[in-house]
Amino acid sequence: MNDPVLIVADSLRDRARAALGSRNLILVGLMGAGKSSVGRIVATQLGIPFIDSDAEIERVSRMSISELFAAYGEDEFRALEGRVMKRLLKGGPRLVSTGGGAFINDRTRKHIKRGGVSVWLKADLDVLWERVNKRDTRPLLKTENPRQTLENLMNARYPIYEQADLTVISRDVRKEVMAEEVLRAVIDSRTESAA
Repeated sequence: MNDPVLIVADSLRDRARAALGSRNLILVGLMGAGKSSVGRIVATQLGIPFIDSDAEIERVSRMSISELFAAYGEDEFRALEGRVMKRLLKGGPRLVSTGGGAFINDRTRKHIKRGGVSVWLKADLDVLWERVNKRDTRPLLKTENPRQTLENLMNARYPIYEQADLTVISRDVRKEVMAEEVLRAVIDSRTESAA
């Protein structure tokens, strides 16, 4: 006898995969929103490659993100990020998890808009802070008051993230629940555009 939960999961996965087609799925949002952790699950469920753009930048530059910021500054880092994103989005389908500032850059945002379906993982300050304050690997948070810096980033970036094709609320639930919500958003967006 078939397990009804597995049938629903298979159906959800198949419908999301059909809705995505050959397009890329690009996750955007602030650091700590869950782009990498949720993205890996979604990519596995869809049977498409997962690419973390920050990891790809580190691979091609042979430097960590922190080292790149320290050596070249944010402007040069954003230029490199834009070139990497353009290359990553040429083929598909794949799931690309972006760095928090990628969608803020006009040129990179245009690559993302042309390169597939963008999903903003939107989280409130408390959720983000709980996730990012445990590690000191975030170059933009190496400030006197990192929580205030994170809030300032939210205030500056959220109006731009709103330009993403889809929005899914990232909150304190299991990653698998978030992944399912991303799949449902992809399905719903395809249904709405067909209507």
